[in-house]
Amino acid sequence: MIMIPGLTCDGAVWDTTIEALGDQYQYHVLTLPGFAGQAPLENLEAGFFDQVRTLVYNYIDEKQIEKPIIVGHSLGGFLALQIGIEKPDLAEKLVIVDALPFMTAIQMPTATEESAKPFAENMKQQMRAAANQTDEQKRTFQQMQLQSLIRNKKYIETATNWGVSSDMNTVAQAMYEMYTTDIRADLAKIKVPTLVLGAWAAYESYGSTKESVMNMYQAQYSKHQHLDLDLSEGGYHFIMWDDPEFFHNWLNKFL
Repeated sequence: MIMIPGLTCDGAVWDTTIEALGDQYQYHVLTLPGFAGQAPLENLEAGFFDQVRTLVYNYIDEKQIEKPIIVGHSLGGFLALQIGIEKPDLAEKLVIVDALPFMTAIQMPTATEESAKPFAENMKQQMRAAANQTDEQKRTFQQMQLQSLIRNKKYIETATNWGVSSDMNTVAQAMYEMYTTDIRADLAKIKVPTLVLGAWAAYESYGSTKESVMNMYQAQYSKHQHLDLDLSEGGYHFIMWDDPEFFHNWLNKFL
């Protein structure tokens, strides 16, 4: 099992999952370049996701891993989908935790890759500017952001530390690429059973319902032919921390 964390996160985000699943799998836990204190890629202009996919493929070859189950959270889930599209025979199964094939369409349903660029470019520049903040400013910002992403407050400090020690230029580039890459149609190329677990509770205060979020997920994943999809009742973005029972039950059933 290859486990890929999300934006700014350390592979330790999966510790509770590994503990719950026990020794029935061999675990390969990754932390991506530029996140949680890892050295960034030397040339971000060559594309974050393209280079990281190559690193994952090289790792799989090097370790001679046959038909891994690939589990990805958020950005890691997006990466796992790209891998499933690019190399349909590589994995045995995919598990996608609160990730979508086109992020921009949440806020702008009619957006295209092209129309998303000005918004994404603006966001990238703002994030790059944040690279000049003090650690204290970064910490305050991270803690504020994470309140709506993590319901189980005991994990906020851990995730904050990962965020503060992440390279902001990497974060900016990765977010830019996620907002300007639409892989919805390409999901048809994925051949393997895929479990997608989403979250809706954090958006309740904005008027979302479980039904409206489920409809959005179904629309985004409509081209995927081998899909199990469910939403956590109470978890926020970090479902593995916020709703472990739901998460582990689904993993055991699906795997």
